[in-house]
Amino acid sequence: MKPSLLLYIHGFNSSPLSHKAQVMAQYCQEHRPDITVLTPQLPNYPQAAANALLSIVESHRDSHHIGLVGSSLGGYLALWLNQQFGFRAVLINPAVRPYELLAEYLGPQTNPYTSEHYHLESHHIDELKALDVVTLASPSDFWLLQQTGDEVLDYRQAVTKLAQAKQTVEQGGDHSFVGFERYAADIVDFLAL
Repeated sequence: MKPSLLLYIHGFNSSPLSHKAQVMAQYCQEHRPDITVLTPQLPNYPQAAANALLSIVESHRDSHHIGLVGSSLGGYLALWLNQQFGFRAVLINPAVRPYELLAEYLGPQTNPYTSEHYHLESHHIDELKALDVVTLASPSDFWLLQQTGDEVLDYRQAVTKLAQAKQTVEQGGDHSFVGFERYAADIVDFLAL
């Protein structure tokens, strides 16, 4: 049996230092040290981020059983990776149409985790659209963790898109997904790692 790899995909202007990434890394370190956890710092631009994820997957998919955890924009990228490779994925308050939301963020940006400065341009929105997964080939590959109090994204978009998938929708909370650590063990189980 192949060893397991959990690939955590962070969101827009986030990093491997985010709370959820740290929760998954710490849980696996303490309870499942057999699982390799990768929490890469992704490039700020969509196609570059997708290319970085492809490179990681290509270097591990023959030797590891891979499961995905994607938060916000990372959830959108996890949907795309699933379409390419069929990996199971847990999506936390995922972005469903980030090309609409990020159109409001064109111009200079600063990642609060890395202090990196960059410029978001209209062609980056086109890159996001090119990664869109219109129809889920296998809804059973996904578990949606969604809080209705998400102040960044309209939670109903994810609930609708993933209507055929496993869903845990909690009232209240926020975009960070309050109390995320409650789900670490169940996430590992769902991903069959």
